[in-house]
Amino acid sequence: MKQLFTRWGRVLDKHHVLPEYPRPLLVRTDYTNLNGVWEYAFTKSYRTPECYEGEIVVPFSPECVLSGVERQLMPDEYLWYRRCFVLDGWTERRKKGRRLLLHFGAVDQSCVILVNGKRIAAHTGGYLPFEAEMTDFVHEGENELTVAVKDLTDTSYHARGKQRLKRGGMFYTAQSGIWQTVWMEEVPGEYIRRIETAPDLGNGSVRITVESEQDMEVNIRIRRPKIYPEPMRMPEEMSQTGEAIAEVSGRTNQEIEVLLPQISPWTCEAPYLYYFTVQMGDDLAVSYFAMRKFSVEADADGIPRICLNGKVQFQKGVLDQGYWPDGFYTAPSDEALIFDIQGMKEMGFNMVRKHVKIEPQRWYYHCDRLGIVVWQDMVNGGGVYQYWLVTYLATILSWRKIHIKDRYTGLLARKEKAGKLEFAKEVKDTIRSLKGHPSIAVWVIFNEGWGQFQTKDMIDIARNLDPDRLIDGASGWFDQGGGDFRSIHNYFFKLEVQPDPERAVVLSEIGGYTFCEKGHSACDKSYGYRDYKDRESLQLAFGELTKRIEDLIPEGLCASIYTQWSDIEEEVNGIWTYDREVQKIL
Repeated sequence: MKQLFTRWGRVLDKHHVLPEYPRPLLVRTDYTNLNGVWEYAFTKSYRTPECYEGEIVVPFSPECVLSGVERQLMPDEYLWYRRCFVLDGWTERRKKGRRLLLHFGAVDQSCVILVNGKRIAAHTGGYLPFEAEMTDFVHEGENELTVAVKDLTDTSYHARGKQRLKRGGMFYTAQSGIWQTVWMEEVPGEYIRRIETAPDLGNGSVRITVESEQDMEVNIRIRRPKIYPEPMRMPEEMSQTGEAIAEVSGRTNQEIEVLLPQISPWTCEAPYLYYFTVQMGDDLAVSYFAMRKFSVEADADGIPRICLNGKVQFQKGVLDQGYWPDGFYTAPSDEALIFDIQGMKEMGFNMVRKHVKIEPQRWYYHCDRLGIVVWQDMVNGGGVYQYWLVTYLATILSWRKIHIKDRYTGLLARKEKAGKLEFAKEVKDTIRSLKGHPSIAVWVIFNEGWGQFQTKDMIDIARNLDPDRLIDGASGWFDQGGGDFRSIHNYFFKLEVQPDPERAVVLSEIGGYTFCEKGHSACDKSYGYRDYKDRESLQLAFGELTKRIEDLIPEGLCASIYTQWSDIEEEVNGIWTYDREVQKIL
């Protein structure tokens, strides 16, 4: 595979990597970013290395060029990370009851965390954030942090997205290890664990729940809503966002309803955000919410339509898998994330489907403040996929409107009970982690039958956790009749829709038009669904597809999603090249 760099990767400073505050939904000022240069080693057994092999730039996976390693972690190996950090004045602060938390945005797939040689945490789930308390394991002066990683990739049922050890076609180079920001924060003895908001647009209020270990008094101050064309990068910026319009007190671990004196709804054209501060004892945190509502409602002709704030919104979307040629899962900079989202809006898209990947929280923050709707996929896993069924036969069955029941879980690569339980847990964890982001409109549970099982049960789990969002239970095929959408993938046949009496009809994957831009492709082979020899014919075909979509809206089409935003390895069906240098479709 040829090495491509993005403009941001070319100028990466390995000592200042992704320095922006990583958790915009719960902001504190006292934190330390641990991205940058660590030591690494590969071992065949779970034993701390006697010596390390070299330097790795965190949070880039060892497989990618920006990590400085370019080495695949295999299922029978362990990857070890090590770095030291210094705590000055910790002894006195500890006496005053201060605590120290360690945060990981994501580590793929399983890991063990050690501080000064002592195990403090373990985690499995390569796409979800987690934290560990270091308070009783650190001391004044220099401390050692070690992370041991195991990644089974596609040899197990764990969540893996599009990763495969033998890449090719629509599956890509496997990546592993730490791939999102690592950071520490110091907190008081009693601290805010989590903040959850539930806007009620019809009532003109918001319900806020502040979670803590002990029930405590809490004070909330909500500031005047604003639109934020420029990103806030550091906590200090996020804590100074305008005059207060509402102030209430209450108790933690219970809902506090706040009536708002003015309502500025969140829309794609005017994405108003309400920032607020939470004071609980000695702890102060900043968060935000937006006033908006997504729903499916019948139009004047009785056709179910997607609505934003009670008004019909046709959601014109693009599939985004979040891959980068130099960083794989990890964008080389915050500016790179913004580039993609702004580009989508400039092309006329008002929605993006985040495909079988969970991004760092800052990506969702940019969608929130820039005003683009997000359909968030759950990350697929399961055993070996039967491609003759889930790719080829399923395409024909879907076209013929023949549906297979998901009780045939063996055919859909979900046999192990442990894998089913793990997927259900990760659905809950994904929703719990991301539900605060107002841009997210839809949870997509399964994609094209990959590891699909008990679809209606999974829909119920999602609905109970988040009753205010829409659900696509089975994107593509193997529809089980639940959720808010009849969700169709169509790459090969004439686009058509037939209204559903209760659900909105969406074309959740279409297009996939292929054109290889010489000098900007990572592979000699090309993969896609319809090949074009030059940009002119590609542009013409895209225009015809767009016109066909517009013609289907009066017939009942509620959303469309074009595949895809950028090329990825062999799959050169992107609007942009993999390196984000050439826009193939204008």
